[in-house]
Amino acid sequence: MARVLATTALACTAVAGAAAAANAAAPAARGSIGDIEAQRVDRVPTPTPSWFDCSPAFGEGNECTTVELPLDYDEPRGATTSVAVLRHPASDQANKIGSLFLNPGGPGGSGVEIAAAAVSFLGPEVLERFDIIGMDPRGTNYSDNVRCWENMGEQAAAIEGANIPFPVTDEEEAAYVVASENIGQACSTTGRPLSGSMSTAEVARDMDVLRRMVGDEKLSYLGFSYGSILGSYYANMFPDRVRALVIDGVVDAADWVGTRANRDVPTFTRIRSGEGAAKAFEEILLRCEKAGPEFCRFAAYGDPQDNYAHIRASLLEQPVDLTDPETGEVVYSLTYATMVSWLLVDMYAADAADIIDQDLVLFWQLLQAPAEPGTDEAAAQDDARRALVEKARAIQEQVEAAEAATAQQHEALGLAFPYDNSLEAFFSIQCTDGRNPVYARSWPGHADRADQRAPDFGRAWTWNSSPCANGTWTVRDEDAYTGPFTKVTANPVLVVGNYWDPATNYDNAVKVDRALPKSRLLSSDSWGHTAYGTSACATDAIDAYLLDGTLPAEGTLCVGDAQPFTTPLDAPDAGARSAPQRGLPPVVPPVPGALPRS
Repeated sequence: MARVLATTALACTAVAGAAAAANAAAPAARGSIGDIEAQRVDRVPTPTPSWFDCSPAFGEGNECTTVELPLDYDEPRGATTSVAVLRHPASDQANKIGSLFLNPGGPGGSGVEIAAAAVSFLGPEVLERFDIIGMDPRGTNYSDNVRCWENMGEQAAAIEGANIPFPVTDEEEAAYVVASENIGQACSTTGRPLSGSMSTAEVARDMDVLRRMVGDEKLSYLGFSYGSILGSYYANMFPDRVRALVIDGVVDAADWVGTRANRDVPTFTRIRSGEGAAKAFEEILLRCEKAGPEFCRFAAYGDPQDNYAHIRASLLEQPVDLTDPETGEVVYSLTYATMVSWLLVDMYAADAADIIDQDLVLFWQLLQAPAEPGTDEAAAQDDARRALVEKARAIQEQVEAAEAATAQQHEALGLAFPYDNSLEAFFSIQCTDGRNPVYARSWPGHADRADQRAPDFGRAWTWNSSPCANGTWTVRDEDAYTGPFTKVTANPVLVVGNYWDPATNYDNAVKVDRALPKSRLLSSDSWGHTAYGTSACATDAIDAYLLDGTLPAEGTLCVGDAQPFTTPLDAPDAGARSAPQRGLPPVVPPVPGALPRS
């Protein structure tokens, strides 16, 4: 379930040249009298990092350190927790602006790893002018790990009932509720005290201390997905300390916490992730029908919406065991839930429509009555089954390769983490931040209602917060920040929203832009999760803002390079023309059930 559930942020005036370099070396900004958050962090001594070469683990030129920060900022010289930091130095140190902090999402994604990967997706001038900084949020990854069980065996036994993307039947729901309660209870007891000190507010405080540590007067930040929440928290907790803050793939922090009006609604239901996914999927089916079989494979079989409904109904009635045509081995069971999960993962890609088109064709072929052996129809069915098996194995190999790479990094750094805490990390942040219904047993009703508003995807997203039921997740952070999220920042916040994002609904970006007195909304008609890298328009606008404070014009709408069904299927360069022209950031999605597994 660790993989199932958990694998599942300017300036109006230019700050450049010598002035920017001076800004980077200036003393820490001090909060005004009465600024509680500034006073709280400013009394923490500035850490003195011991940077070391960690290129064997994370790539050439990267430096790492660990920093001891207060477990409780009310006790600045009390107990501490270790936070891991990676720095990729600016290639032009003489003209460096300062440091750019990154967060990849999650919650619980590794800032260390996205900073290590920065050379693959950030613009060349950004890499020239900024030290790239990634920190692993407390309790996660290479920082001190939160652990809610003594060992992996106890963890596996406690969550056994939730080793599916999301429950559908009454029996599955009952088992999932029990596992959710087990998670909440374990993290509220064994996981303490760290589990109660992992709110986003604590991570924002940590980031402000690290901003001071690297010598920046104000923060420059680029956060994706959950990283938008961290950026919003920082902007509102330390509004005078914002230099350039970009949030891409936006969640409304007020709804993430829960308001008086919606605190009894599950987290992912109130941020409307399901509606975002359902809207994107419906649009793909409509464009497929309009484009026709010359552009969309699935359209060759009839009305795409009707045929998807047939696939859905078939899998709800009877799952299909996918077997290797050569060996007869059952590779995985294709259920309704794994199918929905697979399609949701497909929609995270910038070329989501092409991938979904391919997969729907495979599902359609698989579910047809067996054709007469030796016919073209039988060959097509065999090809579909073989392709699904190969894709499932490829995904599994990617997971195993990622696990092996992490193990090698741990070994190179002299670390040993035999315990996978990604599940605890994900929920210790989400559940400690937000209000939720009291009882996990109420989630089936919430999921049913979400499914009516956002068919298929509403149910999947709603179950992603069931361990946060307030009756069983009882550990609390007394210093969690709950708002307001309407502060006037020193410099504008650049809010970036993607029309067709399946996880962070575009409506969130509109709400956050309206709530912040100083912000600018950059909209993107693009596909996948987040907008950076999907077009030169979006990427260059973000880079320009980070570098010199230039904001895009009011009402700017960028269009992603990859658009559904615009290139004939028989065009020789169809695949190349649909792909984005820049590398995409390795965003960590908060998606449930990321793999089609049995």
